[in-house]
Amino acid sequence: MKELCIEKLKNTTLKNKISFWGFNLLLLAAVLLTGCGIYSFKDAVIPDNVKTVKIGYIENKARYVNPQLAPLLNDKLQQKILGQTKLTRTNSDDAHYQIYATITNYDPTQTVGVSEKQASTNRLTVTVHVILKKTLDNKEIEFDVSRNFDFAASLSLNQAEAQLMEDIIRNITDDIFNQIFSNW
Repeated sequence: MKELCIEKLKNTTLKNKISFWGFNLLLLAAVLLTGCGIYSFKDAVIPDNVKTVKIGYIENKARYVNPQLAPLLNDKLQQKILGQTKLTRTNSDDAHYQIYATITNYDPTQTVGVSEKQASTNRLTVTVHVILKKTLDNKEIEFDVSRNFDFAASLSLNQAEAQLMEDIIRNITDDIFNQIFSNW
């Protein structure tokens, strides 16, 4: 009988320890997921008072102009911002965040694996200059996003663009979004 009581006491103590740690883990998770003045939504960090965004049309002032790049980049950036933040899009000049961008470089070069006077890989460099106006803070931030995309030298530029366009749009959009909305 004494052994049975000791066994029940051990089981009760173990259950109490599990309940104690489970409660503490739940409490810790609740504290970590609660924001104080800033909300985080799908990796975007935005002050609570920022509610609206204006996304200007992306201009293409590169030496070589791919006519598909600016509209595709503009659409993808709008989709990402509206899909991954709580911001409301507006065309008003009073928007809390105003985003303007210009494609400044779209340049194919022969770079990698030069042998017998012929490159085995070419590279397309894409650079976008971004201006972020934070009207509530009366701040203007400018930055450049640049990425290199390698492609086989046996492909023409048109063939390479067809293969790379999805990666170009996704990577440049992600870089712009992260520069604006992530606290890195």
